[in-house]
Amino acid sequence: MSPLPITLACHDYDRTRALKDGTVKPNGIELNYLSLPVEETFWRMCQFQEFDASEMSLSAYLILRSRPDPPFIAIPVFPARQFRHSSVFVNTTAGIDQPEDIAGKRVGIPEYAMTAIVWMKGIWQEDYGVNPNTVNWVVGGLEDPGRKERVDISLPEGLSLEEAPEGKTLSECLEEGSIDALFSSRIPLCFQNGSPQVKRIFKDVRAVEEEYFHRTGIFPMMHTLVMKESTYRDHPWAAQELFKAFCKAKEIAAEILYDTSALRYSIPWLLTEIEEQRRVIGQDLWPYGLEENRVALEKLIQYSAEQELIPNLLKVETLFAQATLNEFKV
Repeated sequence: MSPLPITLACHDYDRTRALKDGTVKPNGIELNYLSLPVEETFWRMCQFQEFDASEMSLSAYLILRSRPDPPFIAIPVFPARQFRHSSVFVNTTAGIDQPEDIAGKRVGIPEYAMTAIVWMKGIWQEDYGVNPNTVNWVVGGLEDPGRKERVDISLPEGLSLEEAPEGKTLSECLEEGSIDALFSSRIPLCFQNGSPQVKRIFKDVRAVEEEYFHRTGIFPMMHTLVMKESTYRDHPWAAQELFKAFCKAKEIAAEILYDTSALRYSIPWLLTEIEEQRRVIGQDLWPYGLEENRVALEKLIQYSAEQELIPNLLKVETLFAQATLNEFKV
């Protein structure tokens, strides 16, 4: 029997590189790994379902999964995670000195339903009392004008949202002060270039994010892995084989990263930094699987429902291919 050809679109991560270079080969699958920018992958998969499997915005997946005839089924792999307190930038003249000051301000966002933005809106409401309806949202491209939502959504009643001025990027708007703050998945160029008009909202963001993890146990995931429902329906066994292959690729990446015999990367204090992160997070810095991520998944589902992106709370077990939720035992 010939291997099943699967075209997978996924960014080039250390934890997936063994799949990309063929070191890890999923059983029974001939994998065609397309290394694409995440924004392109999400857009092409959501709009055109171009790939058999792909990395996917977790928020977009929840929205699509909550609707009739969902096009995808997920596998409990989470290739991208990031604490998000470090992703909030403010104009230094906006009078924003603490998180609560975001209320009533003009805040730029790349997309209203973007996973990073859903996390930040949820955290700001739950931890700092800032209801999304009290913010004046401005949506647009961070560095390229004219960005659009990758999934069609209906906005909550009473929400204030407008598009950035034509030809303007959110980074430019933040620096010039036409928006007061920015919620972003990426660091804006104005901050990278050292603009004196732009700063992070938290001075010691590492301490804030560590406190958040200690309090909640959540290391927010941004992306998951999906298969087209049609592919899964015809070849249900492929979901488990992809899950096992992604887990193996992550193990190989960890072995390389944690090799104490020599520094593989040009970061002088890398090993002590890894020790510190393991002290805070645990031995597995990047867990896959449902149970290891249940708390974070349920929190994101809660935020998505509160923000009216999904009509009701979804059960996490219904999000993933059933074969990937239980492994055989010898």
